[in-house]
Amino acid sequence: MLVGILKRLGADEVHEAANGTDALDIIERLDQAVDIIVSDLDMPEMDGMELMRHLGDSNTPSSLIIASSMDQPLVRAVVKMATAYRINLLGSVDKPPSPDILLQLIESHDARKNQHRSSRGPSLQFRLEEIEAGLDNGQFEPFFQPKVSLDSGRVLGLEALARWRHPEHGVLPPFVFIEEIEDGGLIDKLTRAMIERATAWCKTWRDQDLDVAVAINISIHTLTQVGLAERLTRYVIEQGLEPRHVTLEVTETVAMTDLGRVLENLSRLRMKGFMIAIDDYGTGYSSMQQLDRTAATELKIDRSFVTGAGKQKSSRVILQSSLEMAARLGLTSVAEGVETLADWNLLSEFGCDQAQGYFIARPMAAEEVAEWIKNWHTDGRHELPVQAG
Repeated sequence: MLVGILKRLGADEVHEAANGTDALDIIERLDQAVDIIVSDLDMPEMDGMELMRHLGDSNTPSSLIIASSMDQPLVRAVVKMATAYRINLLGSVDKPPSPDILLQLIESHDARKNQHRSSRGPSLQFRLEEIEAGLDNGQFEPFFQPKVSLDSGRVLGLEALARWRHPEHGVLPPFVFIEEIEDGGLIDKLTRAMIERATAWCKTWRDQDLDVAVAINISIHTLTQVGLAERLTRYVIEQGLEPRHVTLEVTETVAMTDLGRVLENLSRLRMKGFMIAIDDYGTGYSSMQQLDRTAATELKIDRSFVTGAGKQKSSRVILQSSLEMAARLGLTSVAEGVETLADWNLLSEFGCDQAQGYFIARPMAAEEVAEWIKNWHTDGRHELPVQAG
């Protein structure tokens, strides 16, 4: 039945498999990568969850739709699992699937999101020596993703996201190198590079009358260093910025390691005027405790609770509760993973302060930022409509 629906919806080529094992065999034999995989969860031999693990491990460049009649809490858990495996999940449908809903999910397929993945052979791997040479040669640079006010639509800041501009392989995302950098003791060197280049660009934009701040992820190890606050303050001022122009994004689990030094540095950095953001809120251990013991000014709600929250009751409840708590604590709320107008409208309804995600802009090279901000503010895109009902 599903094959018939897909063909009537205009699919050029549809392959059938009885289970995950057969599906992997078909994918391996094909000369061309499959665009979209539609998979059940409960299947003989290899079920849908095991199939997703294999797809993630092999970096298969296909989007995925889950079609299942299982209980919704289970389906939601599997959706989170697929995201953890870095699979581009388009969504889930009940069985039997509605052609209209299936068509909406198919139309949301964007091959560009899968370009970094390859089913032909292992993903790119680099020796630690190659990565360190790239750091020493200035090949690592920040790409920037805008943070926009949900109230006014104005660009308020940009998050610096590490990229490796490799001379042979082009621009590489963090998952290619971050694990090796952390395990190999190079995270401080990467953090320094991001701070130096991101703050330099922030000064450039502010000199162009763009009133923006910059947000930088700071590593666990860096936060344990004695004298960090003084060194960072001195460096930022020498760059011609004020500490308030820099937000340091800290993951929730950071404060679990070397607690005393971490909290001392965070408190002193806040005292110096830096903004402190708790990143990926809702995904780490003991979230409430992090809010209570860190001098945070900003709460960044993880994309897993934002993207498509209007369609998932549990995500919607967690999102609304987190935003209400941030407001009561006097924290600026930032929602990551805003991908649709529906996401934007829901956040506006719930009183979120700022939004960040593909609906606004993908991470971009620093050279593109100034022009993008001017276009965003002059072509009316910042006056985004809010749909009623």
